[in-house]
Amino acid sequence: MAFGPRPGALRDGLTLAPGMRVGLFGGSFNPAHDGHAHVAETAMRRLDLDRVIWLVSKQNPLKDAADTAPLAERMASARGAAAMAASGQAMVVSDVESRIRTGWTVDTLRALTARHPGVHFVWLMGSDNLASFHLWRGWTDIMRLMPVAVIARPGSLLNSRTAPAARRFAAFRLPADQARLLPTTPAPAWTYLPAPLNPRSSTAIRAARPQTPAA
Repeated sequence: MAFGPRPGALRDGLTLAPGMRVGLFGGSFNPAHDGHAHVAETAMRRLDLDRVIWLVSKQNPLKDAADTAPLAERMASARGAAAMAASGQAMVVSDVESRIRTGWTVDTLRALTARHPGVHFVWLMGSDNLASFHLWRGWTDIMRLMPVAVIARPGSLLNSRTAPAARRFAAFRLPADQARLLPTTPAPAWTYLPAPLNPRSSTAIRAARPQTPAA
């Protein structure tokens, strides 16, 4: 039986093989920075991943489109940040959401798991995202679709540990010292990875930029 996109289907541009351990790291990356690289590199090392795919979203539905840079600019920013990681060659920056025309993370992840059977996907997020994860469309479906790794980010450690998602799926949490087992553990399964904290944030970078005077 042949796997992959059906004839005429939109291609996702990814080259993956069954058995690979692949982290999916989604975000606006508006802009991307070394804090993102730190999260991706931590996941790569602690989960023993073959690849980390940076999924640059078309537009985060929880954020103002007026504050979001064009996709091409954010893609370039993500490529620059991914190159900072020690595992740079294993980092793949992708516009797959635009390629396959999905607007919600849960739909993107469903499409990728259907297109790449046998690949061990893990959803990656910083602890700042876990705190609001319960606001995402289909968040419980994401937890049941693939394992999830949460990487510590500054300013969100307490909120993330008491987040609704953490409480609801508490029974499925894997200890950090068993994180290498996560990619092949059936969902729902998740782990919280403590790590040295990188203070950089996209919000702070945007706020520090000079403002263009109104015409």
